[in-house]
Amino acid sequence: MFGRAPKKSNNTRYYEILGVSKNASQDDLKKAYKKAAIKNHPDKGGDPEKFKELAQAYEVLSDPEKREVYDQYGEDALKEGMGGGAGAHDPFDIFSSFFGGSPFGGGSSRGRRQRRGEDVVHPLKVSLEDLYLGTSKKLSLSRNVICSKCNGKGSKSGASMQCSGCQGSGMKVSIRHLGPSMIQQMQHPCNECKGTGETISDKDRCPQCKGEKVVPEKKVLEVVVEKGMQNGQKITFPGEADEAPDTVTGDIVFVLQQKDHPKFKRKGEDLFVEHTLSLTEALCGFQFVITHLDGRQLLIKSNPGEVVKPDSFKAVNDEGMPLYQKPFMKGKMYIHFTVEFPDSLSPDQVKALEAVLPPKPTSQLSDMELDECEETTMYDVNIEEELRRKQQAAQEAYEEDDDMPGGAQRVQCAQQ
Repeated sequence: MFGRAPKKSNNTRYYEILGVSKNASQDDLKKAYKKAAIKNHPDKGGDPEKFKELAQAYEVLSDPEKREVYDQYGEDALKEGMGGGAGAHDPFDIFSSFFGGSPFGGGSSRGRRQRRGEDVVHPLKVSLEDLYLGTSKKLSLSRNVICSKCNGKGSKSGASMQCSGCQGSGMKVSIRHLGPSMIQQMQHPCNECKGTGETISDKDRCPQCKGEKVVPEKKVLEVVVEKGMQNGQKITFPGEADEAPDTVTGDIVFVLQQKDHPKFKRKGEDLFVEHTLSLTEALCGFQFVITHLDGRQLLIKSNPGEVVKPDSFKAVNDEGMPLYQKPFMKGKMYIHFTVEFPDSLSPDQVKALEAVLPPKPTSQLSDMELDECEETTMYDVNIEEELRRKQQAAQEAYEEDDDMPGGAQRVQCAQQ
């Protein structure tokens, strides 16, 4: 079954973009493209969109099959996939196929593609005091840099040979026999050229880098930890990772790792601190001192007549963490109060408390009704331990039931 012919559309625009006639030869197309591409290249201040159109027009018209489809049916037919589709290659790659880079000197921002080297990430342990006050740390690191003697060529002459072990691909394929009629094929970097695809003769090796193209270097970096920075925040040194030929150097990244603090817990811009009060302090008032992260002594005291309940919180404004890049603004300090009750009281203490505390609620039951109630005995219990013990006993009973003969049949009968 044949599809219907595509609808005809514009089939002259590409010729107009290149400034050639419809019967232009391949040489005419090349000359027209080179002249217009140099004039409109973005590195020379040209229009990026015009540069892109030139590349697309040349890619289509320089391909005989695409040109035939274009001449007969126009742009829309190519967009629908006829002739292999419209031109979609990177315009800078097409330009590089003519010039091998930038013809303007100094290199092109896009003419020559370079891979990017990997970033090197280091954890940096800091205290909560460091994040509150800010600090700086000088760290000595070792990295590889391009050999200055051979400019990263690895050889005295600047020449290299294609690796015979991998035929210049940088990769080798090994086959592993797993069993009868079973093999595993694995790809790995060539060990002869270390994945570079090229080798250097022993006589021609650079005496400084021994053909490695890079040499080790020690460098000291000063890492500035600003006030208010967070755990996990990154401090980046662009272009300070290992150098390699034809590679954009990666970054060195320090990731802050906050050490636990014995007193304070941080949540965003706020600080949390635990404090235990005696029952007397909770009922009758208290005052105590908190030593802050910068060494200041903060006096914390209750208001007259204030009663602090167990598991309650109080806040102190502007005594939390400084805000990152806004160090004069600070969060809050939250104090979590725990009230410590006495284990027991003497009869005299009970009477004294009853004399000053609100009266106990009276029972709504009569003496006769109370006499009919059953008395119970309470005892102290660790509820977490109690629940864990019960869960373990239930698990053991379940496993024991599974081990009994006929256990499966009993379960099946119960479900019928």
